[in-house]
Amino acid sequence: MKILVVDDDPRLRDLVRTALKRAGHDVLCAADGTQGLTEARRSTPDLVVLDIGLPEMDGLEVCRRIRQTSQVPILFLTARDDEVDRIVGLELGADDYVSKPFSPRELVARIAAILRRTSGAAPAETRRHGRIALDLSARHCRIDDQPLSLTGTEFQLIAALVGAANRLLSRAELANAVWGAGAQQSDRTMDSHLRNLRRKLAEAGLPDAIETVHGQGMRLGHCG
Repeated sequence: MKILVVDDDPRLRDLVRTALKRAGHDVLCAADGTQGLTEARRSTPDLVVLDIGLPEMDGLEVCRRIRQTSQVPILFLTARDDEVDRIVGLELGADDYVSKPFSPRELVARIAAILRRTSGAAPAETRRHGRIALDLSARHCRIDDQPLSLTGTEFQLIAALVGAANRLLSRAELANAVWGAGAQQSDRTMDSHLRNLRRKLAEAGLPDAIETVHGQGMRLGHCG
């Protein structure tokens, strides 16, 4: 896979580049936000590793601009005390984040998990629920035959809910379906992705598509 690393710390860039190359990836690098945005548009990477605290243009703005034209997976690098930035980043469409300082092995593992979710082969199958149609092989979502632009994580969430039909999914079941059994994801991370998904469904005319039953879980409503 082709991975773009955007970070202004040359030592960290070298560390990440080395770890990703050892994992078999092609790696491109950029030292500031403006250069990172230009490289993302020019090279169409399979995933972007994006620092939040960048010169020229911060990582949040880079993410926002990338999301205007692309659903490429984005993993944020954040400082430990930047909880607000992490939440904002997820709401802008990032797929995951890793806090600094981090283990290169953890970063490589997180990237591998994202790539499995977003580019792994899926059976050629279409699932429907009311006005929602999912193409699992192409990872496309349509509402009334109109495309709905979703990140990889958002697609996994809607696919899990559609697959469960009218059955309630607990938060743990939903997390396992999206990130895999045993994955460590905070409630805030899931809430951010669900909030984004709900907003996009509402903008497509399905404001009450995801129903929450307090203390039990969530499911898709009628969506007719």
